[in-house]
Amino acid sequence: CALADATATPDRAEILRRVGPKFCECDPVLEDGSYDAVVVDATAGEEAMALDLIILGGAHKGEVVSIRATAMDIDEVDLLGLPGTLVVENGVPLFRVER
Repeated sequence: CALADATATPDRAEILRRVGPKFCECDPVLEDGSYDAVVVDATAGEEAMALDLIILGGAHKGEVVSIRATAMDIDEVDLLGLPGTLVVENGVPLFRVER
């Protein structure tokens, strides 16, 4: 399986710059835990790939989560529709694609 370190999307990073550190004090979108997800959009960039994932179960079922992933060794088109596991630990997401 492919492994990706995920960070905030550029849009969120821009918001953090404009609003400042107080914005960081709010609760993360997803609590720490493991979430089954499917890739519904992938866009390759120069340094990272932007991924949109839909959460498949639990309290966040149906929510779309956007992450930026590095170290992806798969084409963006090939990622579409692939299942995986999103693990959030200390507010930091890590997405593992199942293939």
